[in-house]
Amino acid sequence: MSAIHAAAFSAARLNTYPINLFELVPKLRLEMEPELAELDRLLDDEALFETVKADLSRRRPNSERLGRHSTPVEVILRMLVVKRLYGWSYQQTEHFVSDSIVLRQFCRLYLQSAPDDTTLIRWANLIGAQTVAALNDRAVELARSLKVTRGRKLRTDGTVVETNIHHPTDDTLLADGVRVVSRLVRRAKDLINERVRKEHKGEPFRNRTLSAKRLAHKIGRMALRRTEEAQASYQSSYGRLVEVARASIKQAGRVRALLEEVPSAAKISEELSHFAQLLERAISQTRRRVFKGEQVSAKEKLVSVFEEHTAIIRRGKARKKTEFGRKVWLSEVDGGIVSGFWILEGNAGDEAQLEPALEDHLRLFARAPELVAADRNVHTKENEWLAKEMGVKKVCLPKAGKKSAEREEYEQQRWFKRARRFRAGIEGRISVMKRREYLGRCRDRGEEGFGRWVGWGVL
Repeated sequence: MSAIHAAAFSAARLNTYPINLFELVPKLRLEMEPELAELDRLLDDEALFETVKADLSRRRPNSERLGRHSTPVEVILRMLVVKRLYGWSYQQTEHFVSDSIVLRQFCRLYLQSAPDDTTLIRWANLIGAQTVAALNDRAVELARSLKVTRGRKLRTDGTVVETNIHHPTDDTLLADGVRVVSRLVRRAKDLINERVRKEHKGEPFRNRTLSAKRLAHKIGRMALRRTEEAQASYQSSYGRLVEVARASIKQAGRVRALLEEVPSAAKISEELSHFAQLLERAISQTRRRVFKGEQVSAKEKLVSVFEEHTAIIRRGKARKKTEFGRKVWLSEVDGGIVSGFWILEGNAGDEAQLEPALEDHLRLFARAPELVAADRNVHTKENEWLAKEMGVKKVCLPKAGKKSAEREEYEQQRWFKRARRFRAGIEGRISVMKRREYLGRCRDRGEEGFGRWVGWGVL
């Protein structure tokens, strides 16, 4: 292939050739909203495109040098930003971007057709959580260069982002596990040779979904009644549901053995193994809680077979005493820039998050903030001492409970009161991120998808 042909078929494109659609329609007054205008400036940065390009190239590594031109990375990134900014689905994003001259200009699509929604989904799933975190770091770097923030003040707080699961009960966990295993077995059946299927007809490919669903419904009805007869039926139904789940696990093992001779079935075999293990955990949990009457700790509990990383979190909130998701810790600096975020394991204590917040600030700004403020759950003597050791001049960590006269005098100082008012701003920031669904219920799947959802929300 000649050099001309090689150049013509190269697919490694970061951005597009600029066209101003507004100049092509001179009689119309077309302007971007303030949010879009600011994002347009932020996203006009090749370093961002290079960061995303590495992830998009993982699926087809040779696409960087071979094949036809793909959609530029800049267009992909901007369309995904528009999706999260307005809370649209992928299908709505394709429709509204195609339909709007302003959004076409912002996404650098110009007069080209918009990518299909299924293509957007595939691209979005290729971008990893670490890459989105790197995009946020780059946004902070740009904010520093534009003097939007100097990093002199730091306020930090946490919130819970819920995973997309139904309220967990042992019976629904078992029913979900049986349903998924039965679905995978049905898919595996089509991959197995017809002769082998006839030899093993019946039991290996039996669908137990309906049996598990009926038993789960019966358990739900019996749980509302308090009679001795209802309780006996409740225990009996749980026993039968556990038997159905056990049979599904054995069934998954037999089907996996049949798939060993099918090279193309490695992925489905791995999924069968994964969900069979989760179903085994659900059975063990049910035996301990229902039959033995044990109290299973929140750290040990499985609350979903689809989002197994979900934690049980109790924060003492009046509206939601128990939440199912992950705790996310946020840092915000002066200028209204969320400079850092990280996802915590389980129901981690707030007091342990001040040191990581200060270390992250040092990484981004190369110096400690002059002021750090957090709520009373973060206060310990060790944290106050640590912050001053790291170079913070003013530490605003209100103490909970009864205070000594010396402590009361310390917290009545003018700078301390101003710092407390500054800290309250992060509560408003989190409220906006919740109401605008930036940190609403996560609709991406898996732990990687959760990290990506939070990262896009912060960006």
